[in-house]
Parts: sequence; C-alpha cells; structure tokens
Amino acid sequence: MGVGKQMSHLGFSLWRRLAAGGLLQYGKGISKGATRGLSSPAVEEEKIVAAVVVERLPVVLPPVPPAVSAFKSFSFEWQQQYRRHYPQEFLDASSNRGEDDEIGVYEPAPTVTEADQTNDRRSLQRAYEKRLYLIVRGVPFGKKRGEPAWHFPEKEYAKEPSLRQCAELALGPIVEDVPKSVYFVGNAPCGYLPLESFKRFFFKSQLLVNELPLDDVRKYKDYAWVSKDEIPDYFQPAEAEYLKKMLQ
Repeated sequence: MGVGKQMSHLGFSLWRRLAAGGLLQYGKGISKGATRGLSSPAVEEEKIVAAVVVERLPVVLPPVPPAVSAFKSFSFEWQQQYRRHYPQEFLDASSNRGEDDEIGVYEPAPTVTEADQTNDRRSLQRAYEKRLYLIVRGVPFGKKRGEPAWHFPEKEYAKEPSLRQCAELALGPIVEDVPKSVYFVGNAPCGYLPLESFKRFFFKSQLLVNELPLDDVRKYKDYAWVSKDEIPDYFQPAEAEYLKKMLQ
C-alpha cells in the first residue's frame, strides 16, 4: 500500500472514532455538548480580612541576663586591677564641698505593680519590661455567632483604598481617636495567615498613649493586654505558634 493510501486510511479511521464518540456533528466540528464541557465555571472572589496588632512597647529595661551580668562583673574587676592610680588628695577632693552641696537621693519606682500581683490582664500597668498586645474576645470572621474566640481586632476588606485603611477602620469602633492613640508601622502587613475560605493579613501598630480607653467594649465580650509568652493561653496551638513567630 502506498504512502498516500496509508494516510487516507488513517484519516478515515480517526474520523470514525470521533464520530463514534459524539465529537463530530455532520462535519461541523465539536458538538455543543462538548463545548459546554470545556467551559470554565465562574470563580468566586476570595474574601480578605485585615487584623490589627496593637503593641505596647516596654516601659522599663528588661532584667539583665545572667551571662551579661557575669561579664560586666568580670570587666569591672579587670578594670579595677589595671586602673590608673591617683593621689589620695585628688580622691578626697569631694570632701571639700560646701554644706549646701548635698546630693539628692532618688528611689526608683517599683516595677512590679498591683496589676502584676492580681494578674489583671486588662490593665496596661503590668509587665513593664515586656511588649504587650491587645486581643479581644468575640466572634471572629469565619465563625458562627455562638462561637466566640480570642483574636486581634479585625475587619473584612470592603473595597477600601488599601488594606491598611481597612485595618485602621477595624480599630474605629473601640478606639476613640485612632491617629492620636495608635501609630501604624508602614503600609505592608507583618503577617499572613491563609484559612479555608478567606485570608487574614496582620498590620503592626504601636501604642502612643499610656492608657487606651476602649470606647465600645460591648462589641466584644472581653479584651486583654498579653505578652508573647501568654499568647498560647488564648489561641489554638498551631495559630499560637505562628503568632509567636510573627511577634518576634
């Protein structure tokens, strides 16, 4: 059989297979049923939520680690051993001060407050050496009304000009004057948590005032100022682990 006849035979066999499968309709190409099968379904728009991480910076310096304290003690002893020696008259010059030249004695304020002793986590007057973060107890996005949980203040994105502005609006119902009370650190999110039906973006902000009176706490069942180490007390293990890494 010649090459031309073989090609004709193959073409006829292919036509018979397409006709048997219903993909040809009297020479008009792909049938309407096949066209419907190739069409892509409409994609539902994914929802986005902007959450706010309000941070209170440490008020006092944290305790010095033991290794640093030991090194400072060693450095002082080393300097005392090889320090320059001065005449005794020079060292006793301080005794020539007048009677009115008294040095004031200052007592530092205690770093452990009443809120620390009572474990009042609603108060900002606690854990002065740590960073504290505002969390609220209510119904977060994606949960049913009867399922309150602890979460950061949040709002669903509703076509605001930017996600950061959406995050600022999340504080609107509970903070009286957001621009004077809270400073947003940049425009980009500091964290991202994809969930089943939506995505949650976290925006970092810092507290500018010593006290933050919450305007309308009725929107939430409770609120608290917690440190990073206290996060596992309020969130599920997997979410708490991610949040602790994000807050480093």
